Amino acid sequence: MNIQGLQKLTLLDFPGKMACTVFTGGCNLRCPFCHNSPLVINPPAESAYSFEDIESLLKKRKGILDGVAITGGEPLVQPDIEDFISAIKNMGFAVKLDTNGTYPAKLLKLIGDGLLDYVAMDVKSSPAGYPQCVGIKDYRTDKINESMEILKADKVDYEFRTTVAKGLHTAEDMEELGKWLKGAKRHFIQAFKDSGDLIGFGLAEFSKAELIEMRDIIRKYVPECEVRGL
Repeated sequence: MNIQGLQKLTLLDFPGKMACTVFTGGCNLRCPFCHNSPLVINPPAESAYSFEDIESLLKKRKGILDGVAITGGEPLVQPDIEDFISAIKNMGFAVKLDTNGTYPAKLLKLIGDGLLDYVAMDVKSSPAGYPQCVGIKDYRTDKINESMEILKADKVDYEFRTTVAKGLHTAEDMEELGKWLKGAKRHFIQAFKDSGDLIGFGLAEFSKAELIEMRDIIRKYVPECEVRGL
């Protein structure tokens, strides 16, 4: 596991649980609005934290922490992610996975093996908007769609979420995204924030009114849709 960051306590990253957050290095997408670009573009090859570091923290906080949120980068890039999650589960902690949905076979196996308690999947845009939003020309959404269908089967608790930025997303994108998401349990719209260390440039934040308008478009197809952070 290439672990490049560790937040020892979070009340926000894992719904309903007190958790720590593990940040993995490396990603197969290049989303221009990504706020974790150091974890995406040429992250250090050597892990900043060992499993023993994580294990030590969890042992010390047994009875305090409920779970571990694993994010990135893209955690499913890691070849030993299943062993890592299994070890955490064996210690008695719940696991939340953040994923971009590009590894449906790995996702399905982790769910089938009972290793995940919650999945947050980023759905970057409408199918037509994906190439621009992931920074890959002519990107095909077959694997994204497969992962969405896996989660819609509701074998594990989950959410879909979309970070929206001016310069990438429009109301028309939200209409097509809503149609694609139809049948989902829940969806969150997340406002783009410029961290000052982005992969792309020329992006801007939507106003509160614009975010609410986007939410209302999605709600025609996914009634449980909210703007996170309003």
